[in-house]
Amino acid sequence: MDDSAALDSAAAPSTPVDRNDGARNHALLRLLDCAGPAAARRNLLTQASPENALAAGPSLWRAVGLQARQVAQLQMPPADAVGRSMDWLAAPDHHLIGWDDPDYPPLLRHAQNPPLALFVAGDPALLWLPAVAIVGSRSPTPGGADNAREFARVLAGQGLMIASGMAAGVDTAVHESTLGAGGDTVAVLGTGPDVPYPRANTALHARIATNGAVVSEHLPGTGVRREHFPSRNRILAGLCLGTLVIEAAYRSGALITARLSAECGREVMAVPGSIHNPLARGCHRLIRDGACLIESPSDVADLLAPAISAQASHLRERLAAPSSGESPRSRDTQLPLDPSPPPASRRESAHPAPPSQNDGDHHILWQALGHDPTDMDQLVQRTGLTPARLSSMLLPLELEGRVVAQHGRFHRHR
Repeated sequence: MDDSAALDSAAAPSTPVDRNDGARNHALLRLLDCAGPAAARRNLLTQASPENALAAGPSLWRAVGLQARQVAQLQMPPADAVGRSMDWLAAPDHHLIGWDDPDYPPLLRHAQNPPLALFVAGDPALLWLPAVAIVGSRSPTPGGADNAREFARVLAGQGLMIASGMAAGVDTAVHESTLGAGGDTVAVLGTGPDVPYPRANTALHARIATNGAVVSEHLPGTGVRREHFPSRNRILAGLCLGTLVIEAAYRSGALITARLSAECGREVMAVPGSIHNPLARGCHRLIRDGACLIESPSDVADLLAPAISAQASHLRERLAAPSSGESPRSRDTQLPLDPSPPPASRRESAHPAPPSQNDGDHHILWQALGHDPTDMDQLVQRTGLTPARLSSMLLPLELEGRVVAQHGRFHRHR
């Protein structure tokens, strides 16, 4: 069989991917363990399923651009790391999302140098939610740590997914505050998905894996390597609609994430600080270079509203037809609707129409909202829904102009 015939017979299926398929996972792990540039392997997976790509042989591997050492490695017996990774994937809520998978996060797919696959401990559907990355110093000032916690808490309460790198300092404060608020958080690691770093965050790693998602492009068991952390930042930037830097020195890893976010065409935001604070200099540098100056969480929400609108159609499609089986998130969380402002006549109506969807929870929420301001605790009591669930529905309604939020209270737009 010639190479073109091999590609035709090995075309990647358009049907849903079964992530519990041991043969698929083993083949994808072999391709992942093949060190070197990922572009040729992405090209291979665009044209062939992992099993057929691995079985196609050296002629096809060379034809799509694999290097000689990659071809040689694929001809060798599987490394021990492949077996350990298969064991990790056998545990509950452990997933491997390959480039061939329809559930691969769409924002990341269109970022620069996207990873060949993602290991996810937790809920992979979180990677489809509108997200903001919040990053900063590993040794923030007390005020910087407070800002990180407050921005994460408020933005999570508004329905945004909060992503960070689980490093010490700002990252840790961001994840802990989001979890404390009942929001959605994703930690992107520079180690394997099962290797917490720093070790002091072992308990936090477990909490995020249980209540959010831990993400890595590295095989389970991969330890700390300095070169992995800058490359980790490209995934964090690629998954999110924008990056917010809280505190950062003039030379900081957070600035790498901000630069990569700009290269992806995403929003870059920075919180200014005192001219006497060395940890404000990186933020001031970003602002001089064109980053948006941010003073409050509402600045972030306003800035990201157009990007949320652009992402909404993908989210609706994902919710309506999950392509690889239901996940807990796809069953119990309504993803944001298109938050484009409605026509003026509808905004100015004294009796705005309820949200145009068949979701029973939205009807319950709409009936619970009145024309008098109602706080979140009251909405929880009236609806029986969780604060995180309510927040994910209230944000798009607010952006549509159907709901007004003032001082933590919500009411229908008059």
